[in-house]
Amino acid sequence: MAALALPPLPPQFKSIQHHLRTAQELDKREPVVAYYCRLYAMQTGMKIDSKTPECRKFLSKLMDQLEAMKKQFGDNEAITQEIVGSAHVENYALKMFLYADNEDRAGQFHKNMIKSFYTASLLIDVLTVFGELSEENVQHRKYARWKAAYIHNCLKNGETPQPGPIGMEAEGFDAEREEAGSSLHGGTTQPSASSTYEANNIPTGNYTGIHIPPGAHAPANTPAEVPHNTGVTSNTIQPAPQNIPPVDPSLYSAQSAGEVRLTPEDFARAQKYCKYAGSALQYEDVSTAVQNLQKALKLLLTGRE
Repeated sequence: MAALALPPLPPQFKSIQHHLRTAQELDKREPVVAYYCRLYAMQTGMKIDSKTPECRKFLSKLMDQLEAMKKQFGDNEAITQEIVGSAHVENYALKMFLYADNEDRAGQFHKNMIKSFYTASLLIDVLTVFGELSEENVQHRKYARWKAAYIHNCLKNGETPQPGPIGMEAEGFDAEREEAGSSLHGGTTQPSASSTYEANNIPTGNYTGIHIPPGAHAPANTPAEVPHNTGVTSNTIQPAPQNIPPVDPSLYSAQSAGEVRLTPEDFARAQKYCKYAGSALQYEDVSTAVQNLQKALKLLLTGRE
């Protein structure tokens, strides 16, 4: 990407700064995720301002980066097929979220886990390029941003954060979130996290009403790189045993009836579940893989979900 360096970021595009920075950080380790981070930035930038000269120039260069990546990874079905790409990005975001959530619940507070929470929220933003977010992902995004800002603020003030879901007041969150994002991305004047999440959407009460289940299988190899010389140490958390969901008993007796007619939408959903399962297995997420395979099997056998 060095040969296709972007021009200075126009002030109008400050809201996508962190997504572009995340793309740069993931170029070598997760080029597929990096590609979709840039695609999200491109689509968001077009909505913000595609007319002024500096914005047109920036978007043109960003488009060149996307085209170069598409050419380089043209044989990768996660780039060529949206269903696969969506599953890939979603599973990577979940991997980051679960790592940070496990660290948080274990009382291991450090910059890397804050960055994982924050980056997970940015990647859930990116999922909007594939369509509307599920309610679960909306909740995960809110929670991850709350946690990143809350823990960052506690460590900055020399306080010990409370692990797990707690009541976190909305007042002052937007400024804390911006400061946390700036600190994690190595700058002091970085913009706010995302144009799609505004301060006036934050609940006015506390956050105890949202249920975020404990991460059951956060991987030992966190996707976020450990910053050097952070001054904060953390004990390595070994992966917890995975909770494998039981096989749906109805599948044992379910038989494909001759009158079951599957629509093109049914085939597309079944394919989606299989793609999600395959992507989950890339991260050794057996539980999610089993759940999606069972959904696909039930749909194909009965025509119902």
